Amino acid sequence: MNPSGNGWIKKLLQEISSNPSYLKLSAIDFYNALKSSGFIYGSNLSIVYNGVKNEDFTHEELCKVNLLLGFYYIHHHSKNEDFIIDSIISFYNKIDYYKTSFFSGLLGEKKSSELLESIINKRIHLDDNLITKNFNYFITNTLLFVDVLAYQEFLKTQTISEDYIKQMEATLETIVLMIFESKEDKTKYDESLIKLFESSLRYQNDTTASYTELIRNINDELSKYYLIDVACMAFWSDKIIDLDEQNKLIQLGNTLKIDQKIISNSINNINTFYSQNKDKIALLSSKNMIQSFYENSSKMVRKLIKRNSKRLLNELRESKELMVLLTQSTTRTLTDEEQKKVQEQLLDIMKSIPSLAIFMLPGGAILLPLFIKFIPKLLPSAFDENRIKE
Repeated sequence: MNPSGNGWIKKLLQEISSNPSYLKLSAIDFYNALKSSGFIYGSNLSIVYNGVKNEDFTHEELCKVNLLLGFYYIHHHSKNEDFIIDSIISFYNKIDYYKTSFFSGLLGEKKSSELLESIINKRIHLDDNLITKNFNYFITNTLLFVDVLAYQEFLKTQTISEDYIKQMEATLETIVLMIFESKEDKTKYDESLIKLFESSLRYQNDTTASYTELIRNINDELSKYYLIDVACMAFWSDKIIDLDEQNKLIQLGNTLKIDQKIISNSINNINTFYSQNKDKIALLSSKNMIQSFYENSSKMVRKLIKRNSKRLLNELRESKELMVLLTQSTTRTLTDEEQKKVQEQLLDIMKSIPSLAIFMLPGGAILLPLFIKFIPKLLPSAFDENRIKE
């Protein structure tokens, strides 16, 4: 399965039907599985509960799959009779805000898996510029679980308004800002995390409700767990949640009427997740931005080449001059004129392969040297990974 190619949702649904084990989890176990995957923390590092085979997906692709698996779990346990794809599209269509702006140009289309792929792609993929996307640490969709919670509400009555999301985001923002304001010494991580939340919010917080009123309006169990975990994220800025901060979390838990054991588990969970994965999460990594950009770009280019190797090789064989130049580039430095020819001919090939059109986006040309570097290492692979055998 290739979550960046057409047809991935149908392929995913097929795989889930053959391995539905995660659907048997209780609500809290399902939520904890989402948390272990990194989805709750906005740093997707694995597939929730190993629901499908992880074929070396990017963070963005993991995010897409986990979001859909979250929707699928909620839909499965709602006993809703609508087809899952139609149901999710109806959910987004019911939120007026999306009708006019966020998904402008999409929701007038006929309901289909292709339309849902476009919606999810637009929901996840916030930046089309390859350079700023690689450098931007804050495009991590930290608040995506709000969509899952809102979808759960939608399935109860088949209606939902933007007010639900506004209230949930206002509650989260209020808690996070209160935590940051309570700190005497704000670190660079604090400043980064504030930007992280600000970039993930879809609505401006114009509510006049007090902190106590916002908290008391949260009645759903999963929503309460989520608020605690978001608070833990805010407290974790100095890589430890000290005794005073633990007491504040307990106070928040008391207001939400949550058992203290849940608070302790949340603290242990975030300590474990961030400590074990600090080198994989850009926000926590000690690597400089240039190094992160190069490593992230290299991984992306290798995956694109591997996924499209069969068709790419066929296209290359038809361009004899390009093949000669690419072969020679492994043993000598090409002249400026030869490099220009290679780039022009490669771009022509990329136009004919949809998955490689990403190199035509702003900033894409800067990755061409990496692409040329990895071409000699092509490995055989199927071109259309999402085709379902009848």
